[in-house]
Amino acid sequence: MKYTPQDFKSGQEVKWCPGCGDHAVLASVQRALPEVSEALGYSKERYVFVSGIGCASRFPYYMDTFGFHGIHGRASAIATGIKVANPSLSVWQQTGDGDALAIGGNHFIHAIRRNIDINIILFDNQIYGLTKGQYSPTSRLGTVTKTSPFGTVEHPFTPGELVIGARGTFFARSLDVEVKLTSEILVESAKHDGTAVTVILQNCVIFNDGVHGAYANKEVREDRTIVLRHGQPMIFGKNKDKGLVLDGLKLKAVKIGENGITEKDILVHDAKEPNPGVHLMLANMKAPDLPVALGVIRAVSDKTYDDNVRDQVLEIQKTATIKNVDDLLQSGSTWEVK
Repeated sequence: MKYTPQDFKSGQEVKWCPGCGDHAVLASVQRALPEVSEALGYSKERYVFVSGIGCASRFPYYMDTFGFHGIHGRASAIATGIKVANPSLSVWQQTGDGDALAIGGNHFIHAIRRNIDINIILFDNQIYGLTKGQYSPTSRLGTVTKTSPFGTVEHPFTPGELVIGARGTFFARSLDVEVKLTSEILVESAKHDGTAVTVILQNCVIFNDGVHGAYANKEVREDRTIVLRHGQPMIFGKNKDKGLVLDGLKLKAVKIGENGITEKDILVHDAKEPNPGVHLMLANMKAPDLPVALGVIRAVSDKTYDDNVRDQVLEIQKTATIKNVDDLLQSGSTWEVK
């Protein structure tokens, strides 16, 4: 069956604030799944959407698929259990920067380390939105919030650095307003065998409006972001006249045509390079000195946790003398009680 985005829309009223970036992410997912279904031969019944607590965690209600609304920080654990119990399912986790990186931080990094074949969409608005404006693990140093009235003194996480440091095999980033790009990334996420983390830089219009504006606003976006695609030169800018080069051990933005720089000098993006060095630098780039990297930054192959569990079970079954519960109960000293 050929699906359309409408096939993945539930009848539930979407209850996010008007103007919230979550609306665009929802549209991106619903646009991506028909293409995923066609590419991988999936029926709707194979999709499961899992969430924890937070604004983003309302997501399963708005998808006409199977869903599970969990508790705070436990979405990665629930998604892991679903995937290991039924590996044929396509498991999608929705989480926020608070839900994933604070109370859920341990589950998050270990899901990545284990390389479980799940898709994690992390909404990063650098604030706790549902609980009304406290600083989160990604809030910038000095951010004034309800719980940091004089500015937070905590250093923030960079989610990409955290993912790659946890031996992540897939990391991508997009902006909530880039619906087409987000859909493109999510299709690649679904095709990836392993934990695929996509961070969406999302705007909270109520408690952190414009937090990503310095590079997400339309008038500056082309000059302050770069869309990476595997095998293509890292060129950006409104006039496509800027690029990235390696200057010693650092990335540097240059202008093509100046100081003898040609397109041949520009780095070519290799998302499949096992060494994470350049991927880490790309994930850490910040505007305005360097463009914020969007697109698939890292996508490498490795064995998955669920594959390893399956293979181990099959191997043990070959020589196991205990085939079922009756065998187990009869395997030691037993007595018949009359």
